[in-house]
Amino acid sequence: MKKIIFAAVAVMAVWMCTSCNSEETYAEQKKRERETVDAFLKRNFVIRAADGTVILDVGKINPITEVQFASQGETTDLLTNQYVYFSSSGVYMQILSKGSGEKLESGESTRLCCRFLEYNIMADSVQTSNWGNTYVTNPEMIDVSNSYGTFTATFATDVYWGSIFNDVYGSTSVPEGWILAMRYLCLDNAQREGGEKAHVRLIVPHSMGQANAMQNVYPCFYDLTFEEQYH
Repeated sequence: MKKIIFAAVAVMAVWMCTSCNSEETYAEQKKRERETVDAFLKRNFVIRAADGTVILDVGKINPITEVQFASQGETTDLLTNQYVYFSSSGVYMQILSKGSGEKLESGESTRLCCRFLEYNIMADSVQTSNWGNTYVTNPEMIDVSNSYGTFTATFATDVYWGSIFNDVYGSTSVPEGWILAMRYLCLDNAQREGGEKAHVRLIVPHSMGQANAMQNVYPCFYDLTFEEQYH
């Protein structure tokens, strides 16, 4: 992953692109975002490194409703590449692995280790990532709590390597789209439980995304893994 675009450069590129569209109204920007997501769903989508190596083979996405998702036991069929569409938020989610152990119960808090890849759908490029990048060897640490079914989460900055998201976007707020996914996952430590990390893929509109996406109205695709910090 040495050739993944550096985060600061990518964000600057986004700013340059969006500044060209400063004459657009917010309604026009949202319409363009919706059209971009609709086109993305129909693509046989592959993320490649600069040398052409396949990073992720996402494929053509098959959206399903929340009703169908619930009837399937809150799972998405990987063989048909299902993503559940949450109509109230505009987020699409595919669960590759629900994770290990139990879901986070009301009144519980934990610290998660997160590996992520963020792909700017509007710019058609990888924007930030901590996947095996020579320059970013540490996971993102997230403090998450469940209070009567309401999840809150922040990026931790008290670890010595800090937070990539805070460094790039100037905010410790975890994207709401990520938090939505956590409600459906088991977030215990995979090594301790002898299982798998929670693993999801998301399409997140600007309103549920990180600070730069919210400001410049663009959607992102994410590949994310979560597990409780090993003690």
